[in-house]
Amino acid sequence: MSNICENWSTWLKKTRFSYMSEVQIQQTLNWLTNIRNIVLNLADLKENQKIADFGCGSGLLGFGVLERFEDKVELIFSDKFQDCLDECQNILENSNIKNNVKFLKSDILNIKLENDYLDRALTRSVLVHVLDKQQAFNELFRVLKPQGMYCAFEPIISQNTKYYELLIPDEVSDYFDFKKAEMEFMTNPNDPLVNFSAQSLDLNMQEAGFSDILVDVQKVVSKYSPTIETIENWFITPPAPNQKTMKERFLEYFEEKKVDNYIEEIKQTLSKREIRVSSDTALIKAIK
Repeated sequence: MSNICENWSTWLKKTRFSYMSEVQIQQTLNWLTNIRNIVLNLADLKENQKIADFGCGSGLLGFGVLERFEDKVELIFSDKFQDCLDECQNILENSNIKNNVKFLKSDILNIKLENDYLDRALTRSVLVHVLDKQQAFNELFRVLKPQGMYCAFEPIISQNTKYYELLIPDEVSDYFDFKKAEMEFMTNPNDPLVNFSAQSLDLNMQEAGFSDILVDVQKVVSKYSPTIETIENWFITPPAPNQKTMKERFLEYFEEKKVDNYIEEIKQTLSKREIRVSSDTALIKAIK
């Protein structure tokens, strides 16, 4: 297992951007800010509401709430990782934001809140790291008040551009072997990163009891010319703490020499041209 990132706060601040250029990092941050605003607008937030940012990470959604309302709402930063809560607390302490904030160390599969407590529950790229998504929705439903609302955005990684889609068979050795392997691990039902679709999320929310469900999938398309260093980092950067890198995933199918050769051939091929990649993100809204 890769030891590139030590914990979630490190991954959020550094590791997830390690394969990007400065331009791509800024584009990603701008996109995240835009998506955050869409989610908060979708949530129809109001003063005096009780709002939780579950799986808060570095607090993108929660701090967006505070920018709008400061201490006029009760906000809960909730995460199962203490380092993320510490990061949010440090940011808050170094700001001049008046607030009514609580910190809750809790897993979204077993939320440490009483029934019917929240007016709004928010997540950002959280369910993508949860294997049992049905249980997560059941818990979100439980802690919301009647007519309370869940709003989120979640990446649908199973729909992202695959490596084999950027290539043609005669450009790399063993193209069809690697295509088959990638198709398998990108549809693995036991991998929380890829074991869901927009349709399955909708069904999960229906099963939990939500109504007025919206799952709006938006496709983001980027064109750029990757460098050899960028491509190397694609394969060695973990998608999350304790998750296998792409190279490690391929090593479950092939000997290291074969994997290294595949990566080297991709470097030499894709670093010579502009590529087009797409990713899907679901904007979610549901009412209890």
